[in-house]
Amino acid sequence: MTRKIGLFGGCFDPIHYGHIRPVQEARQLLGLDRVLFLPTAVPPHKPGRLLAPALARYAMVELALLEEEGLFVSTFELTVGRPAFTIDTLEHFRAAEPQASLYLLVGGDSFSDLTTWRRWREIVELARLAVLVRPSWRSEDIHQSLPPELIEVVTSKRVEIVSNQPVGVSSTEVRKLLVAGEAPPGGAIPALVLEYIRKYSLY
Repeated sequence: MTRKIGLFGGCFDPIHYGHIRPVQEARQLLGLDRVLFLPTAVPPHKPGRLLAPALARYAMVELALLEEEGLFVSTFELTVGRPAFTIDTLEHFRAAEPQASLYLLVGGDSFSDLTTWRRWREIVELARLAVLVRPSWRSEDIHQSLPPELIEVVTSKRVEIVSNQPVGVSSTEVRKLLVAGEAPPGGAIPALVLEYIRKYSLY
């Protein structure tokens, strides 16, 4: 049987349950054998943004996923000093897993911007896209929010719109609370991640 591998990249600054629960739900709905979280050292779409150190963000993801079945973390996009482009990541995993079916998991808001990504049409050829519902992006609005090129991709069966339950938490909100010396709301981030943030005063 062909293995089905999901790839989910991001800054994870910090990781929270809005990242974890929709991906876990997508893994189960799509029958993925595993999903690899890819903390990105230098996000190409956020040039100049000040982030927590890349290795600290990697460590937080590792801690967050310890008890999550089927979810793992990869170091592949920890390319300190240069941006990590999704097309390069997909080419790497296609070469490493030539028999596997690759699924690229993206939030609906990121999918809406796909045409701005490097070699975006090749991305769609290398992997199926699993689009996750976010609080600010509903699957019902897909035809109103996408450019014609992406509508074409959606109808080509290279895209799966995942009917996951969105989680109303964001890294920006979590960072603001932490900088203000306040605790994030209960259930926003894993306890081990919060302990790690406080120990190393990351925000």
